[in-house]
Amino acid sequence: MFFVPNYGSSYTLPMPSSLFSRSAATVLILSLLPPLSAFGWGSEGHRMINRLAVSALPADAPAFLRSESAINEIEYLGPEPDRWRSHAEQELSSAQAPEHFLDLEPADALGPLPHNRLDFEASVFAHGERPEKVGLQPWETLEVWQRLKAALREYRKLSAAHEDTRAVEQAAIFYVGWLGHYVGDGSQPLHTTINYDGWAAKDNPHGFSAAHGIHWRFEGTFVAANITPAEVQPKMTAPRAISGDIFDSYVAYLRSTATQIDAVYAFDKQGAFEKAGTPESRDFTEQRLAAGASELRDLIYTAWLESAKPVQDRY
Repeated sequence: MFFVPNYGSSYTLPMPSSLFSRSAATVLILSLLPPLSAFGWGSEGHRMINRLAVSALPADAPAFLRSESAINEIEYLGPEPDRWRSHAEQELSSAQAPEHFLDLEPADALGPLPHNRLDFEASVFAHGERPEKVGLQPWETLEVWQRLKAALREYRKLSAAHEDTRAVEQAAIFYVGWLGHYVGDGSQPLHTTINYDGWAAKDNPHGFSAAHGIHWRFEGTFVAANITPAEVQPKMTAPRAISGDIFDSYVAYLRSTATQIDAVYAFDKQGAFEKAGTPESRDFTEQRLAAGASELRDLIYTAWLESAKPVQDRY
């Protein structure tokens, strides 16, 4: 069997017969893949989330993150992990594809989600599954967030010593942009379910379509044609520092996103993601993008506050 990577569970294709040439089989596989930009919110949505988040940081966040040059770079970096999903870098594309989603249905069947990526992967293997079919989204997000926190801690250290901070500022800017991609993915309901691109669950009481296409129709085409930052920004929440455990808080964010899965399918069933959609479908989409921008802003701000806490060197 061939397993074709996608943003959720994999397609399974029959093995081509001997009548197929290798090149013909390759064309068949590639024809079933969505456009490379169709992983996440699309370029427009990811750039919007990153820019809105950093532009809304509280005044006591580092000034270098709030500069126009940093905001422009962080905006550009919003779609960056999707640029790594190219047929030209197959190993990279395959390895990092699961970091864009978490199918909560099979993940929750394994029990409570551990904080450590390797513990989760061991649990998945122990249950006869594979991590790339379940997803690794919250672990990747936590790890990139911790990279940002470590960089900001180094920035504080160098600033206090009156040393040059330009290199660590650049590192932090990259981490913010990178982090924003996964946080943005986490606000898209179809990144939290086995029903990621057509209803796949056996239970389908509302008669939602099982046909592929809804994923990109919602997050890509519809957003690009209808949604602007000016419409999303007023729907963002007030800035806050995240209290308690970051991983648990982020998983709660994913679970909140997952409560909107049926809404996405209901709008699509009405044709509300076609052309200009409806006022309700546009408002819904704006709310989802605003949720991503708000969560990202708060994670960045919390990383800054947490970076002030002393840590004991392990070396």
